Order: sequence, then structure tokens, then C-alpha cells
Amino acid sequence: MTSPQSTSSKSKPRLVQSLLRVFQNDTLIYVIQRLGQGLLTLFFASILCFAVMQLAPGDFLDTYSQNPTVSQEMLDDLRRQYGLDQPPVTQYRLWLTSILTQGDFGWSLMFQQNVSTLISSRVANTLLLSILSLIITWSIAIPLGILAAVRQNSTLDRILRVVSYGGQGFPSFITALLLLILAQNLTPLVPVGNMTSVFHQDLSPLGKVLDVLWHALLPTLALSITSFAGLQRLMRGQLLDVLRQDYIRTARAKGLPENKVIYVHALRNAINPLITLLGFEFAALLSGSFIAEFFFSWPGLGKLILDALRAQDPYVVMAGLMMGATMLIVGNLLADLLLKAVDPRIQLTNSK
Repeated sequence: MTSPQSTSSKSKPRLVQSLLRVFQNDTLIYVIQRLGQGLLTLFFASILCFAVMQLAPGDFLDTYSQNPTVSQEMLDDLRRQYGLDQPPVTQYRLWLTSILTQGDFGWSLMFQQNVSTLISSRVANTLLLSILSLIITWSIAIPLGILAAVRQNSTLDRILRVVSYGGQGFPSFITALLLLILAQNLTPLVPVGNMTSVFHQDLSPLGKVLDVLWHALLPTLALSITSFAGLQRLMRGQLLDVLRQDYIRTARAKGLPENKVIYVHALRNAINPLITLLGFEFAALLSGSFIAEFFFSWPGLGKLILDALRAQDPYVVMAGLMMGATMLIVGNLLADLLLKAVDPRIQLTNSK
């Protein structure tokens, strides 16, 4: 009869072995390494963001200084209250310490509330636009790019090339402006401004979701049109290059069905570069959201940062820029993991 001590002594090596197997996994090691590199990148990005804000002329209290009713004593009190009288190095040290110890990104001078609360209330709205834009862009551009490559030099291919050239030729702000003009002519069929209707609270849960999605339609299209055009052209070019490879000719010579040649052998290799660009595209949507959120009054992170930048609200701007850097790091990591899932031949870490 085994004693409890002998049983626990046997279970410990098994537990250790299980942990070792987990931490010997190449993907997990790669994720840990990338997260460590990401933290270092965020640290240098925070220094750069803070330096840029310090180099900008003036500060938030300049608007008060132009008011003749505000005395110099009151301005000095406000500078001490908000820590603007401290040296830049001290301001940065206090800001970074509050982030690391309390998760506090500072106090918004313009909105008079905690920056962390302010950012968290807006970032979900921007992520909604970004994710919807990615879904629309990829679900339309990839099939059309495949169709254009398969029917190269056909009438359909020429039409799609003209559409892609036109889409890339329109800047995002022109696209948003044209959609805004269209929405004004179609009102009230297409909503303009904010992300909910006046009667939003009276709707059912499903109705509330549909109401938000209906308001997100135009800003999402403004973000998607330019990205769609470039992605469709890239998908077409990559697939055409792969279809000219020798192993595709061999697969056709063996009598494989054309659909299997295209969608199993060719597409699997042609889509790899597009997945690599996914992380950059996800982060780029944050900068593109500035325009869409401004034109359609969407209460997102881009509009918040733009308003804070105009008012020289430093902590809101720095927190927003840090959020953009975080989206870039996370997006690239997810793209690498997705690339590994699509093509198991890819090694994330160098094997010893």
C-alpha cells in the first residue's frame, strides 16, 4: 500500500515534466520573447512620445493665459496642481511610475477625468471600427483578387483593376467626405453622427446591436475602401506569381482538379505575404480612424487624441500613442501566429 508521501513524490516529477514540455514549446517561447521585446519597444515609444510633447510649443494653460480675467497667481497654482512646473525628466518619471505601479496614465486637463478611464471608454469604439473594417476588407478583397488572377486579362479582371486603381487613388479623407455628402442626401435612411440613435435605450438587445452596426456602416466603409483596393491588387499579384511556379504545373500535369490546384496548393502559399501585412494594417487603422471618426463624429480613440492634441492635453495624447504602439505589437504577433497556423512549415524560432 503506497503512502501519501510516495504518491506526492511521484506526482511532482510528472508535474515538472509537464511544465517543462509546455515551456519547451517553440510557439510559447516565441510569444514570451515577442512580449518581452514589445515591452522594451513600448518603453522607448513612451520616451519618444513624451519628448515630442515636450518639444511642442506652449502647453495646456496657454489658453488660460490669454484670458485677462485669469491672474498670474492662478496660472502658477494650476501649473503646480498639474505638475507642469516640474522638469521634464521628473514629469516623465512620475508618469511612468504611476503607470507601472497603479496602471494610472495621468489626469486629463481638458476632460477633467482619469486618462485610463477616458481611454478605456473610447478604445472599444475604435476597435469595433477596425475589426469591422478588417472583416469587410478581407472578405471582399481576397475573393475578388483570386477571381481576377484566375481570369487574368479578362473583362472582369480589367474592371477590377480599374476599381482597385480608383480606390487607391482616393485618399481616406476624400472617401469619408464623399460618403458624408451621400449620407446627408440619404438622411434619415443612413445615420450621420454619434454611434447610437436617440431611441437607443428603448430598443431590445438585438436592436441595440443593430443600431450600433448601422451607425458604424459609413465610417467602416471610409476605412475599408482604400485598404480593399490595395489588398485586392496584392492578392491578385501574389496568386499570379504562385500559379507560374513549377509545382503548380506539376499538379496540373498529374490531373488534379483546377479548384484543388488553386484553393489548396496555390492559395495557401500566395496568402502568406498578406497575413504578414495584417499586423501593420490593423495598427494603421488607428491612424486612419482619425479621419473617419472626425467626419462622422464617432466617439472613438482617434477623435479623442485629435481633440487632446489640439488642446495640448499631454497625458491623453501620450496614452493614445502608446495604445497605437500596443496595437502594432499585438497585431504583428497575431499575424505571425496566424501565419504559423496557416503554414506549419514556418518556424517561429530557430531550432537548435
